[in-house]
Amino acid sequence: MTDAKMMTIGDIMTKSVISVDATLTVNETAKMMEDAKVGAVIIMEDNTPVGIVTDRDFAIKIAAHAYQITTPIKQIMSSPLFSINSDETVRIAADLMHDRGIRKLPVIDDGNVVGIITSTDIVNLLAVCVEEDMRDMYFHSVAKIYANYSPYN
Repeated sequence: MTDAKMMTIGDIMTKSVISVDATLTVNETAKMMEDAKVGAVIIMEDNTPVGIVTDRDFAIKIAAHAYQITTPIKQIMSSPLFSINSDETVRIAADLMHDRGIRKLPVIDDGNVVGIITSTDIVNLLAVCVEEDMRDMYFHSVAKIYANYSPYN
């Protein structure tokens, strides 16, 4: 196995991503997600990614606000869209996802959506890591957590 610290997003991302126009309705988008069996779609305006809608957005935002199924998907999307390049390391993606509290991160190269990385992808990678990689990731995480409590920051 290659060194997990140096693996790039491009090595583990899912390359097939569904994107929809911001004018689609909540109902149309949900049907597309169900048909494609995906947990997230990228929302586009003028061929530019502007947001993301996840299955959690449907569960939380629609129920909490009692939106109609005819509501434009743009109204419930998460924006601004946080993304990452495919040549970044998995560690950087994990840090960004942790810092922003997100579970799905679109991969965008040169303005084009080329994939998506999820927290499940990272957990699956951890499941096949060697002990040295696990130890390194553990110490990286501990150092990051305790940096918030350091009197020297």
